[in-house]
Amino acid sequence: MPTLDFKGKQFVYSHHLSVPFRELKVVADKSLPKEGKSPSLDDNLIIHGDNLEALKALLPTHAGKVDCIFIDPPYNTGNEGWCYNDNVRSPLMLEWLKKSANPVDKEDLERHDKWLCMMWPRIQLLWELLSENGSLFVICDDNEATSLGSMLKEICGEDKFVSSIVWQKVFAKKNKAIVSGSHDTIYLFTKNGMNWERNLLARSEEDIEKDFTNPDNDPRGPWQSVSFSVQSEDSERRSAYRYKVKLANGEEVGPPNGRHWNGLIERFKELDRDDRIWFGTKGNSRPRVKVFLSEVQDGIVPDTWWNHEVFGNNQEAKKELNEIFGEGDIFPTPKPLRLLDGIVSIATKKDSIVLDSFAGSGTTAHAVLNSNYKDGGNRKFILVECETYADEVTAERIRRVIKGYPFKGKQKKELLSEKITWSVFEKKNAELLEKIATVEAKHSKDFDKIKKELKDGVLTVTGERKVDEFAPGIGGSFAYCTLGEPIQIESLLTGEAMPSFDALARYVFYTATGQSLKTVAKASADGFIGETDIFRIHLFYRPDSEWLRSNEAALNAEKVEAIANNNATKKRTIVFAVAKFMSQKDLTEKRIEFCQLPYAIHRIMGA
Repeated sequence: MPTLDFKGKQFVYSHHLSVPFRELKVVADKSLPKEGKSPSLDDNLIIHGDNLEALKALLPTHAGKVDCIFIDPPYNTGNEGWCYNDNVRSPLMLEWLKKSANPVDKEDLERHDKWLCMMWPRIQLLWELLSENGSLFVICDDNEATSLGSMLKEICGEDKFVSSIVWQKVFAKKNKAIVSGSHDTIYLFTKNGMNWERNLLARSEEDIEKDFTNPDNDPRGPWQSVSFSVQSEDSERRSAYRYKVKLANGEEVGPPNGRHWNGLIERFKELDRDDRIWFGTKGNSRPRVKVFLSEVQDGIVPDTWWNHEVFGNNQEAKKELNEIFGEGDIFPTPKPLRLLDGIVSIATKKDSIVLDSFAGSGTTAHAVLNSNYKDGGNRKFILVECETYADEVTAERIRRVIKGYPFKGKQKKELLSEKITWSVFEKKNAELLEKIATVEAKHSKDFDKIKKELKDGVLTVTGERKVDEFAPGIGGSFAYCTLGEPIQIESLLTGEAMPSFDALARYVFYTATGQSLKTVAKASADGFIGETDIFRIHLFYRPDSEWLRSNEAALNAEKVEAIANNNATKKRTIVFAVAKFMSQKDLTEKRIEFCQLPYAIHRIMGA
């Protein structure tokens, strides 16, 4: 595959690995927790800080768990005045940046190289945070569209590219332009490529229907199948996904070389019980999963978003901000709520996690809360904003959306939007009417009237009301965070800026397993903090230099016995402590591997 070359690439290629881990610190007085609760990292998050360091800080808790990422990075027009200030440890980079303009402006002939240097490590970390069925949406204009597409294909993989979506952002023609630029490009990449559950972009309904048949006369109607195996990472932690399954003809097989099953054996059994596993017409093919036409017809999404009534526009976005904050130049380049509403509806389920690391005015979080308000979901958002307006604009918008804000005038709020074709109408008429009735019953008390409209194949249910003084909020909560000091494992020796127990627990768990640990297990005698499919991880630590120098901190026979007794599954055990009073031979017999703090941190990520 062709690769993209740019100045500085060799120095930023692995820069994300050298970025230090930092602890997320909750700022209570800027947070908006649920009533009666304290702000928590388990809530929605708004993080104020450099987004490269914030993304690294999220890895121990969210690696492989984010379902949808939308980012709106600087378009690099030369007018934004963005700065490239990543701490890349290279004398050549430092010399280059010292002699170049910063902030980056139109006169900087190397601004495209700097932009790519800035984006490269951030895309690397974003891709690592994405779940196995996660999606990444990146929006840009013509200034960087070509370079961005090439970079994404190189980092994420060409086979992970789904579509480049054209979104009409403005309607007024620019008389002085040779060609009136009225659109942006949204690149869509997914972790499992075209096996993504919502991979129906750029296809008509007729094209979709051609791919669906019913060779086994399934009463649920026509279907197509997708492989139950996915490309595998060559690591031990994937072994749990390489079990053998029994084919319809009785033969037992494992996944193909270089691949693993897309789920544990419990998931396979559940799909098999539901008659969703297809072994081929002769029953001797490796398993594939049925996807029914009736389930996907409603999800057909065009790759040209040229309808402002569905996806909004930039002028609308500024009106939305002015409604929330009052008239004024609040934020120069907000995105419209309907654009993010559309992305959230396409790419999430009711319990999905959505991340925006170039948060700006906070539209992404607004869309997540809006979706939860409409369907009763429990989606969560994570916003990262480095600029000083993170509190006054980004977080303040979300506070007002949650609690309400001063306003006088008429308000319209979309409560339901469904694509309706004739075949859908025929098959799901009763279901649609019931859905509309449910929406009306749920929101009737919030609006003066609820309007239903069917236009251009889209059914829309909208609430309308007159507001005299105060627009009501839609509910929600969040924790406002900053970035703490870097977790320097050597601080265990010096006693300065020692990480908290939970922060170190998440750090060692991630570096040992490559997986995130959202919740640290409650304190116990055996130091257990969490487990994966094949590992149990234990940590004996207190942020106290005197305790760490005491015999109490060491791994001894009593602790080993507790660890072994609690390991009912006989998984491999990794124990982090400052010392041990046992020989490794004795530990090996009990499948325990000792890792001495601070030296023996497993660094599978190279960090």
